[in-house]
Amino acid sequence: MIDILQREINTHPERWRPLVLTNGCFDILHAGHVRYLTAARALGRALVVGLNSDQSVRQLKGETRPIVPQGERAEVLLGLKAVDAVVIFEELTADRLITTLRPDIYVKGGDYTPANLPEAPTVTAIGSKVVIIPIEIPTSTTKILQRLHCL
Repeated sequence: MIDILQREINTHPERWRPLVLTNGCFDILHAGHVRYLTAARALGRALVVGLNSDQSVRQLKGETRPIVPQGERAEVLLGLKAVDAVVIFEELTADRLITTLRPDIYVKGGDYTPANLPEAPTVTAIGSKVVIIPIEIPTSTTKILQRLHCL
């Protein structure tokens, strides 16, 4: 899938560039996610979301996650006006996505800084820039699940 998207971006840069890339689990999509993705999309012509696979979510969040399977999470993300493409990836970081898709802008939420962002060196190495988007709604899927007593 990533190879097909890479060819599409290279063949039709007028549709994709400047390209914005972000990534995450996006397990139980909430308003904070929607605002974040909308702000990310506003930075360029197209937004690609790297979606952690079910396996990588388990490694990052624990054996009870994800709540929603990767195919359904991808479908929900693609239903958002702000999202132009979704790529599911297995790794724990988005470094391979960054080097393959070569986004103009790599975006993460305000719970990161350029100093603690694992992908920052890769973004710098390809000549792109990191943008940190402030958190508007301080919630998370984990907090929602805790309120529901699921965790």
